[in-house]
Amino acid sequence: MRLILRNLGFYLLAFWASITLNFVLPRFMPGDPVSRMFAQAQGTMQPDQIAQLQKLFGLDDRPLWEQYVSYVTSVFTGDLGISITRFPTPVSDVIGSQIGWTLLLGGVALVIAAVVGNLLGIVAAWRRGGALDSAFPPLLIFVGSFPYFWLAMGALYLFGVSLGWFPLRHAYDAGLAPGFDAEFLSNVATHLVLPALTIVLVSVGGWMLGMRNTMIATAAEDYITMAEAKGLSPSRIMFRYAARNALLPSVTNFGMALGFVVGGALLTEVVFAYPGIGYQLLMAVQGLDYPLMQGIFLTITAAVLLANFLVDLVYVRLDPRVRVH
Repeated sequence: MRLILRNLGFYLLAFWASITLNFVLPRFMPGDPVSRMFAQAQGTMQPDQIAQLQKLFGLDDRPLWEQYVSYVTSVFTGDLGISITRFPTPVSDVIGSQIGWTLLLGGVALVIAAVVGNLLGIVAAWRRGGALDSAFPPLLIFVGSFPYFWLAMGALYLFGVSLGWFPLRHAYDAGLAPGFDAEFLSNVATHLVLPALTIVLVSVGGWMLGMRNTMIATAAEDYITMAEAKGLSPSRIMFRYAARNALLPSVTNFGMALGFVVGGALLTEVVFAYPGIGYQLLMAVQGLDYPLMQGIFLTITAAVLLANFLVDLVYVRLDPRVRVH
């Protein structure tokens, strides 16, 4: 319990630091959102309107510490401000409408890549020098070394344009009413295949190599030799003894990757025009939408910290040695 509380305090401190940086950095950037909106209005905005917008975006003449206290209070009450590019929609509503698609795409791709990569790594290490161990690692690393956007555009051109097997853009067909019926869900799954496939192809090689290297080190341990001497079946030794202990680093990597899922696969979402957080972040940067950028960055940071804290809890359960320290 003491370890959990100590880690929780560390993550809360890190979250406070991220909130502070999120507040400070945009205020040190040249220009401000109100000036941009005034330029777009071509001088039609009145001084009182400018003053109201500066107060709305927290850029008025109050002392910096008052703005900071107001910003922190707003964050903890769920008020992330008003989006500029989608004015007057609140930032929380913009993020809430996009984050589900990002979690769907990133979550599905992450689970498939982690499961397939770890299984391939386990079998390749256990049968070291075999056909799987010799062929798959260099092949997957070769595929993963291609530029990410190039692989996505290649898959889009081959399977979407040339063969016509999968749709070209968005998360579902235009004009289709969202719902939980079979037609809509199958349409979403069809749109999900190509974006998820590109993410899996790029990342599965790293999962396989990581598990393979850890499995090779684990297979040399004395308890594996003891299990073999007791006459246990190879499959039981491989999964119950070797893979179970070799899985610990992968749990940590999975937790970190799970946190970054919220950030979205930016290039994939841009290439496929997938309506996720990554695509929305690009639009916010292009439109100098500081409140939306701040909200997205803060959401990503909170997701990474929460995922790592949950991994710490799982790690304590999987590895009793951690509880001692």
